[in-house]
Amino acid sequence: MNRRQFIAAGGLTLLGCSRKTDAPIPPGDLLGPNLEAGHRWRDGKGFPAPTETRRTHTLIVGGGMAGLSCGWWLQRAGTQDFAVLELETEAGGNARSGRNTVSAYPWGAHYLPLPGMQAPELRTMLAEFGALKGNAATEKPEYEDRYVCFAPQERLHINGAWQEGLLPHFGVGGVERTQQQRFITAIQSYKSQRDANGLPPFNIPRMRAGNEDRTLDRLSMRDWLLQQGLTAPTLHWFVNYCCRDDYGTDYSQVSAWAGIHYHASRHGLAANADSDGVLTWPEGNAWLTQRLAASVAPRLQTAAMVWRIAEEQGGVVADVFLLKEGRSVRYKADKLIWAGPAAFLPHAWADAPSALRDASAKMDHAPWLVANLTLREYPAETRHLALCWDNVTYGTPGLGYVVATHQRLDTQRHDTVFTYYRPLSEYAPAAARKLLLATPREVWAKQILAELGAVHPDLAALTTRIDVWRWGHAMARPTVDMLGGHLDVLRQPHGRVMLAHADLTGFSLAEEAHYWGVRAARWAMDDPHWKEA
Repeated sequence: MNRRQFIAAGGLTLLGCSRKTDAPIPPGDLLGPNLEAGHRWRDGKGFPAPTETRRTHTLIVGGGMAGLSCGWWLQRAGTQDFAVLELETEAGGNARSGRNTVSAYPWGAHYLPLPGMQAPELRTMLAEFGALKGNAATEKPEYEDRYVCFAPQERLHINGAWQEGLLPHFGVGGVERTQQQRFITAIQSYKSQRDANGLPPFNIPRMRAGNEDRTLDRLSMRDWLLQQGLTAPTLHWFVNYCCRDDYGTDYSQVSAWAGIHYHASRHGLAANADSDGVLTWPEGNAWLTQRLAASVAPRLQTAAMVWRIAEEQGGVVADVFLLKEGRSVRYKADKLIWAGPAAFLPHAWADAPSALRDASAKMDHAPWLVANLTLREYPAETRHLALCWDNVTYGTPGLGYVVATHQRLDTQRHDTVFTYYRPLSEYAPAAARKLLLATPREVWAKQILAELGAVHPDLAALTTRIDVWRWGHAMARPTVDMLGGHLDVLRQPHGRVMLAHADLTGFSLAEEAHYWGVRAARWAMDDPHWKEA
């Protein structure tokens, strides 16, 4: 059962309790994107003049899902004359991952909902990588069973007990349940709508949806609930949880259009999975980006910082600092695809058009904290209660944790890794980034152990390591008025420069990033249908 399914299922489960512990903080590392390189780029300090010139037809700046998908599509179309540049030492963007002797584990995006018929390129990629079996164009394709999330999928700890599903129902009164059902009915209505062309108003990718109701974009998701007369605290918690989960942003700031999109936009089906099923791997979506990176490996340059972009007659110039070599090189390209966050492009492109500069300035990004806890064995209560893949605690700062070993076939092993997610949505983004920089790993680790220890009293004693990852600019924040004209500006080519990033949708989803990467590849190949793609 998935958070988008809503239908609450019963079942009284083992009670949890909390207790204080004096156990020492386990060892670990404080990790994240290369802050030193990022700040050097931001401040524009000390880049040497290029000592070498390289030529390519298409230069892709950014090796996340969008940039890698762009390169993958170019290559499978027979185009070899391109290069992908990535600032970090490893490609993947916010779908990075780690690994230890227990398991691989995600540092960011950790699942992929079943793609619908409007995402044929994504289905093609899944088929190429062996995750989708048979004909990718059928309405209900078959997926590799190992990658479909095993049951039980989701649970919520509320009122001292675990319940199936994330919409609270255990210990919830009839009045609140009635309001929950009204919300479910409203969402199902949005999901079932179709325009004259048979397209739903909420769809993924967004550019292949029907007509949008932009009145929903003029108020927050919280205000929309209140406008509908929906005041139930558990429903407000649930909707806010969903906004924080997908957008890293409180529902009082999220556009109601985006809030409803979260629930009404999934239309994927499968022959061997429920419609609310998801694909997941121990390393999360890094399973996908690693394969994309391997497909373009000869043309992928990591530890490469693009610090200056300029248009010249017949092409684009990009000066690139190679971090490992301590020198700069110059790329001359016919076309440049910026596959990084939109807000960063004008910093490298001093002569960027004013319309692009103004549009990118309207983008804002949510900071996140992710931690991976290595446990020598499962918590005690899981010996009597099957551990879910996604485990959420009601009313806590974090979003709970996913179990990296959930897909493991070896049932005799009891060591595991819990991946904990915490959006800093209670802070303004700039303040949250300062907090991430200033807070030691040990402080985060202590807070995480206290939060999860209230549900798993023996967690601290079982945890052998806690590694923490800081994301300063994890994902775009789809705040009120997100559908404004600035996104239309970002989606158009500017001379010989095109953007390709989930930012162009207004929020960060792997499917959207993949779509924009493929679209930019079509533009680079002079495909006359790139606008309609």
